Amino acid sequence: MLLELSDYKDDMRRCIRCSICKWPPLAQVKSLRFSNACPSVAKYNFHPYSGGGKLALGLALLEGKLTEATDEMLNILFRCTACGACDSSCKYNAEIEVLWSIYSIRAHVVGAGYQLDEHAIITDSLRREDNPLSFPKSERGKWAEGLDVKDLSKGGRAEIIYHAGCLSCYDPESAAVARDTVKLLVKAGLDVGIRGAQESCCGSSAFQLGFQGEFIKFAESNIDDWNAAGAKTVVTSCACGFGIMKSVYPLLGKEMKFEVKHISEVLADIIKDGRLELRKNLSAQVTYHDPCNLGRKSEQYVPWKGEAKKLLGQFIVREPEKIIHRGWNGIYDPPRNIINSVPGVILKEMERIREYSFCCGAGSGVKQTMNDFALWTARERIEEAKSTGARTIITACPWCKKNFKDAIAELEEKVEVYDVVELAKQAI
Repeated sequence: MLLELSDYKDDMRRCIRCSICKWPPLAQVKSLRFSNACPSVAKYNFHPYSGGGKLALGLALLEGKLTEATDEMLNILFRCTACGACDSSCKYNAEIEVLWSIYSIRAHVVGAGYQLDEHAIITDSLRREDNPLSFPKSERGKWAEGLDVKDLSKGGRAEIIYHAGCLSCYDPESAAVARDTVKLLVKAGLDVGIRGAQESCCGSSAFQLGFQGEFIKFAESNIDDWNAAGAKTVVTSCACGFGIMKSVYPLLGKEMKFEVKHISEVLADIIKDGRLELRKNLSAQVTYHDPCNLGRKSEQYVPWKGEAKKLLGQFIVREPEKIIHRGWNGIYDPPRNIINSVPGVILKEMERIREYSFCCGAGSGVKQTMNDFALWTARERIEEAKSTGARTIITACPWCKKNFKDAIAELEEKVEVYDVVELAKQAI
């Protein structure tokens, strides 16, 4: 298994409850109003909801001080989008694996037979329909009907496989963006194919909720299918899928004969080299929301095994050297490059951006099972977006877009939300 609670014992023991996981690093804070990092602790104002609080719960489980997972403990553990903000904030100075400790705690309690009742809807759908949304597997390929693109489910090969992702296969508005994406790739002359009805979930929901067996099944099946199709590149619009493919798939030990790219990377490249020209002046001020899974969570995670020693009683030296995943090397520039390539569009940045971006609220099954919390988090981010003076939010994740639009409808705000692909299409 990928996740063993004991592997993170030292990380959980080294947490000194300093609460740095609750806020962006001080050097990044620009105002009191937008100074929270963790949506969970900002919403519920109780330390166990924070990254450090969850590590304390994990250590208590590991050391036998907690012998069972109560309903309240499960609520604290899973009323969290697993956005990784706590991890990036902690690693500004420290090297504690906060996010992967949280993943391991979830896998531990699930392995012990505990889960929230709400999550049964997701896991049952994954096992029955190969998606977490309770839609029939037989309808998976309908989003692409009529598209002039290779359908690899009927045979053939392609250099690029476009993986739409679960939401884009079943949600009509997201499906429209996926269709536009394929059209832009074909227009640029790329050899692209889709898996149509044979596409399946990336396994992100299963992994983040602690269901390791289900995740491994989806991940290994996808790798085998993409290798068999001869793909040199797998491109996805789903930030959740991209993050899990980049950071976790390589840990399975299977040969991946392809490179994984997010659609924003591909679009930025074909705009830069002139294969896609953006000519229309849109005359708008926009702000950009960094999706967690596209940004800080998309670095490949490298587990560490070795010996740690203390020098002078406090400085930790590891042999071999540990690779620290800080979120600095996520996908931040390509979406911004696309925005800045659109004539007449002015990008106004929010206060919390890049690896310290505030979550939209949709991740880790929260949107499907705890919509009140998802919408609260989205409203916080929308207020930050409005503070820039922009009334248009651009993002690069269908889940972020959906959650923002739901929150805007509830608030009756005059704020628009577009995927970066939609922005590019409008400018052609």
